[in-house]
Amino acid sequence: MTDLPGSDTERRTALGPDVRPDVRQDLRPGEDPRASTARVFIALAPPDEAKDELARALRPAYDAYPRMRWNRIEDWHITLAFLGELPVEVVPRLQAPLAGLAASLPPVELSLRGGGHFDERVLWSGIDGELDALHRLATGVRAVVRECGIPFEERPLRPHLTLARARRDDPTSVVAAAAGLSAFAGRPWPTERLHLVGSDFGRGPGPIRYRDIRSWSFAGR
Repeated sequence: MTDLPGSDTERRTALGPDVRPDVRQDLRPGEDPRASTARVFIALAPPDEAKDELARALRPAYDAYPRMRWNRIEDWHITLAFLGELPVEVVPRLQAPLAGLAASLPPVELSLRGGGHFDERVLWSGIDGELDALHRLATGVRAVVRECGIPFEERPLRPHLTLARARRDDPTSVVAAAAGLSAFAGRPWPTERLHLVGSDFGRGPGPIRYRDIRSWSFAGR
């Protein structure tokens, strides 16, 4: 049987309340120290229990479609605003206002539900629960970005959790894997933290790795 992407230890480390003051601090051997920009987005992360529940439901797909480019479990997230490539010196502008936004809002109750695909190439799991509150949160996040003077493409929010991408010569695996998730219904969970994430780490021939730049608890968490 195919192992789940990412070890249990890695998942616990990635989801902890790890707070970092800037994007550059975490470079490891093999990562590019010259990068002056980071791909940045603002997101929510399901708790470990919800991700493990979905990972169990995905076991048949992991075994059946090993050539798909599966995202690591610790990288699963719900994007609220994708900011694209930013100079690293710009990123700290976001931290205080995002911290204030998170502290002013209660958690949103969500769950992972079903599956689908974008253009038969990208496999995702859907998001259910307090979707109106989720959209209000995304609106607040995007207002913060605009107020910080950071331009970004404001795409409509389509809440989902990206799981995998098909290779160019594989036109059927994503559709079949999405069908296998159609009956999945995860348990509800409250959002715990708002995450400012950088994905400049690991540039090069290997996969891109996501890591928190900072994250902040919601009110009452």
